[in-house]
Amino acid sequence: MNSMHVQDVISPIIGGANMHPFVLASLTNSVSLIVLVIIFALIKLALVPKVKRMLSRFSQAKIAFLAPQLSKLSGRVALLICSMLFVMVNKHLFVAPLWVMAQLQVLAQVILIIAFGFLVSSLMNIAHAIYQQQKFAKDVPIKGIVQLAKLMVFIVTTVLVVSTMVDKSPTYILSGFGAIAAVTLLVFKDTILGLVASIQIAANKLVATGDWIQVDTFGADGEVIDLGLNTVRVRNWDNTVTTIPTYALISDSFKNWRAMQESAGRRIKRTIPIDMNSVSLLSEKQLVVLKDKFVELNALKLPEMCSNLTAFRMYAELLLKQRPEINTECICMVRELSPTHNGLPIELYCFSKDKSWVNYEHIQANILDQMLLLIKEFELRPYQTFDTRSAMA
Repeated sequence: MNSMHVQDVISPIIGGANMHPFVLASLTNSVSLIVLVIIFALIKLALVPKVKRMLSRFSQAKIAFLAPQLSKLSGRVALLICSMLFVMVNKHLFVAPLWVMAQLQVLAQVILIIAFGFLVSSLMNIAHAIYQQQKFAKDVPIKGIVQLAKLMVFIVTTVLVVSTMVDKSPTYILSGFGAIAAVTLLVFKDTILGLVASIQIAANKLVATGDWIQVDTFGADGEVIDLGLNTVRVRNWDNTVTTIPTYALISDSFKNWRAMQESAGRRIKRTIPIDMNSVSLLSEKQLVVLKDKFVELNALKLPEMCSNLTAFRMYAELLLKQRPEINTECICMVRELSPTHNGLPIELYCFSKDKSWVNYEHIQANILDQMLLLIKEFELRPYQTFDTRSAMA
C-alpha cells in the first residue's frame, strides 16, 4: 500500500497504457497538485470556525476584530500540513526525474520551515490581540516584547532555510555569525536599544497607549497611539503625528500627563497684574458699600486696616471655593506674588474637577473673566502696558 503511486491509481481510469509517458506524467502531477490544493482549502475552511469557538472562551469581548488574523492562521496551518504531506509522500504523488524530485524535496522543506515560522508569528499576533483586550494591557504594553519574539522567530527561520538550501547543519551557518557580529550590532542597534527601553517602560509603567505625553526635544505634545519596539507614535493636538525612538523616552526627559488625568483635579494657575497705584486703604464708608453690594464679605474676617486689594483677594478666594467646578479638596487660594515693574501679580490657584481640555479651558476663562470684572468693583486697576510705537503707527 505504501509503495503505490498515484499514477498506478489513475492510469487504469484514464487509459494510461495507451498514452505517451510524458502526457501520463503530466496528468498525474496535475491530479496530485489538485488534491493538495483541495486539502489546503478544506483544512482552511474547516479550521476557522473551530479556532473561533476555542478563542471565544479566552476573549472577553467579541472576536470579530480577530477575523483577519484567524484567516491568516488557518491558511498557514493548511500550508504547513500540505507541506508535511508533500515532504512525506511526494515520491508517491509526482512523476519527475530524480534531480527534479530532489529539488522539489528541498523546496517543500523550505516551505515547511517558512510556514511554521509564519504560524508561530500568527499565534503571537492573536495572543497579543487578546491581551490588548484586557484592562491592564494599557498600563503594561507588550508590543515591543512581541515584536522582539517575532524577530527571533524569523531569524531562526532564516537560519534553518539557509541550512536546508545549502544542505549544511544550522551550527555551520551560526558559526559564521561571529564574523559579522559587529555589522549585526550596527544593523540592529535601534532594535536592541528599543528592547531595553521597552522592558524599562513596561516594568516601570512610564508610558502607555492613550497617555498624553510632551517631548519637547521632538516637538511632540499629544496622545500616544502606538508603542512599538523601535518607535513611539504620538498624535499631536493639531492632528499631526510625531514618531519618537523608543529609547529616547529613557535617555531623555519627557512629561507624562497621566498623573494629572488620574488625580482629583487639573490645576488652574493664572495671574492678574494689579496697578499698585490703585491700591488704597478702605474707609468705613467704602467698606459698608462693598459689604452691601457683596453680602459674602460680612462673613469674612477682614483686618481693621483693610485695603481694597486685601478685600478683593479674600472675596475672590471665597468665590473660587463656592464654584461647583472647583475641587475644594485640593489647594484653592488667591495669593500675592512679588511686585515687579509690571505691577503686583495676584495669582488664582485652584483645581478644576473637569480635566478634559475644552471644558478646562472654558472654566479657566470664566473664572478669569469674573475676576477682571470684579476688580473694578474694588476700585482696582489691572496693570497693562501701552506700546507707544504701535499707537503712533
